[in-house]
Amino acid sequence: MFQMLIGPIANLASTWLEGRVEKSKAKHELKLTKVKAETEFLQQKLTGTIDWDIEMAKASATSWKDEWLTMLFSLPLILCFCGEWGRTIVREGFAALATMPDFYQLTLGVIVAASFGFRGAAKFFAKK
Repeated sequence: MFQMLIGPIANLASTWLEGRVEKSKAKHELKLTKVKAETEFLQQKLTGTIDWDIEMAKASATSWKDEWLTMLFSLPLILCFCGEWGRTIVREGFAALATMPDFYQLTLGVIVAASFGFRGAAKFFAKK
């Protein structure tokens, strides 16, 4: 009689324990799948960023755009050393630029960021 009672209780305990083990395995597989998906996404993002930088460097190899922008941004610096007339030109030029519509000012910023590297510009502006 004692064995008749122990058998079903043992089966019930065994079934309960198997259920807990399966549930634990499922949770672990879910976490593992999530980590794998996040890792794959980050790898694709990193590869895409690197690929973009490589393509931009190749495209800039034969372009005068960077040199043109460097000369253009150097002009105010040089004019500041040319006496009051140079500083006046720079002040009036920047005052005129400040009156331009926001979309124009933002477009200039995007052009410069695209030329010199968006990530570098983003890091620079993030510090401010």
